[in-house]
Amino acid sequence: MNTWFECTAKYIKMDENGHEKKASETYLLDAISFTEAESRIYKELQTMVSGEFSVSRISKTRISEIIPSDTGDRWYKAKVAFITVDEESGKEKRTSQFVLVFSGNVKDAFDQIIEAMHGMMADFEIIGINESTIIDVFPYFSDKDDRPAGVDPVESFLSSNELLDEPPFEEDPEGTIEDDFSEDLDPIEEE
Repeated sequence: MNTWFECTAKYIKMDENGHEKKASETYLLDAISFTEAESRIYKELQTMVSGEFSVSRISKTRISEIIPSDTGDRWYKAKVAFITVDEESGKEKRTSQFVLVFSGNVKDAFDQIIEAMHGMMADFEIIGINESTIIDVFPYFSDKDDRPAGVDPVESFLSSNELLDEPPFEEDPEGTIEDDFSEDLDPIEEE
């Protein structure tokens, strides 16, 4: 499970008219600790912001899932309640989680959540959706370039031909393979 940190950065940027104005923007990133979150947000902002900036706030969030999209233009934060029934008492139990959705509007965000949660074993209910102040999201490994050297997803290994370098197992109808092994083995003596 990812741990998401909300980081607020302050800097001076140019508006549409060419005037300088103070900006305070919020970003979300995946990190292991507050120290790593601070290090990563500085690294990300150095490539995005020209001039000086400061990180004024870092806080751990309760966001449990990110639903990205190619068609959106802003982030929406949704509260989703998962409904389970206690088998012993028969009472309904609700567990709330926050989901961040990249979408064009509230209706599309609602539809994307429904689509992402389709097929879940537990019933769920979307309690609310609000536009978020988050400008951008930085997952832990957004690009192959961000990964430490030698770290690749399991899927890339499984889809490679590296597993196929060895010849496939061949049947031995003449029994010669078994004979080869029997010469190397010592007999077991029973007492």
